[in-house]
Amino acid sequence: MVVYLIKRVLGGVGVLMVMTFIVFCLQSVIPADPARVMAGPTAPAATVEAIREQLGLNEPVVVQYFRFLSRLADGDLGISVRTRQPVAADVLQYLPATLELAFVSILLGLALSSLMALLQFTLPRSTAIRLAIVGVGSTPIFLTALLLAYFFWFLLDWLPGAGRLGFRNFSGPTGFHLLDGLLVGRPDISLDALAHVILPALALALPIAVAVGRSLNSALHEVMKQTYIRTARGKGLSETRVLLRHGLRNAATAPLSIMGMQIALILGNLLVVERVFAWPGLGLYTVQALASADLPVVLGVTLVFGVFYILAAILIEICQSLADPRIGLA
Repeated sequence: MVVYLIKRVLGGVGVLMVMTFIVFCLQSVIPADPARVMAGPTAPAATVEAIREQLGLNEPVVVQYFRFLSRLADGDLGISVRTRQPVAADVLQYLPATLELAFVSILLGLALSSLMALLQFTLPRSTAIRLAIVGVGSTPIFLTALLLAYFFWFLLDWLPGAGRLGFRNFSGPTGFHLLDGLLVGRPDISLDALAHVILPALALALPIAVAVGRSLNSALHEVMKQTYIRTARGKGLSETRVLLRHGLRNAATAPLSIMGMQIALILGNLLVVERVFAWPGLGLYTVQALASADLPVVLGVTLVFGVFYILAAILIEICQSLADPRIGLA
């Protein structure tokens, strides 16, 4: 296990370095000028050129990249062009909202995928289920988010569709409102935070449910034909117990692999969903940074998302080895 973790960490560091270098190379082809954004549209050319010199934008990309790596070793992600604040401080401010949304969406996606797979397995000829899966799976994420906001917020007014909390000036000890409401003895805050997170989390969870649910359904059909399943049935176990106790665990390997790919998609979909629902997280922060050609922010968020994806991939591989002992960690 220790050797496996060392290998994965070293490989993850290499992947992050490649990611950051690609982002650095892209700045040379982006037409927007961070120095002009920082100076303002009416600033004279001399002022813009001075800011470019101060930021080191006139130097070759490779030189800028190695300077960035030297600062990164000290935990310095640079200064945001848009907010004029350290990127590390901004990331820490917006990170809890994104983690809370991602965590709820993953749990919701896993629950929906299990329900979808079980319904498909027990009702294989249901036209309604097949049409629902095809419809959800073929809908782009931005359209799903807009439809959820329109029906459940604007039309029915069942759930809030913007922001993270209805209470103003609330600051909890952890930054996770679902948890902070319980920690400070205010369950009403936790319930309000739950109401706000449902729609954006559902928008992120539906693609997970379709992809993982399909994979789990296919795996269940193969697993339920195995000899040990017939043996379990011969012992007198009910079909429900056989399915839940023996079927799901042995069918979990392939769906876990699909889940790893879906986590990567979540990190990209966050930019769209947080923008639609005005969720104050890293996704919305990145969208605003892209509009301002704020390269330090893009680099900082890229690193954060990359780290979380690598950690999620390691966790999924460990779960696969636990579900199927034949899969070793190498």
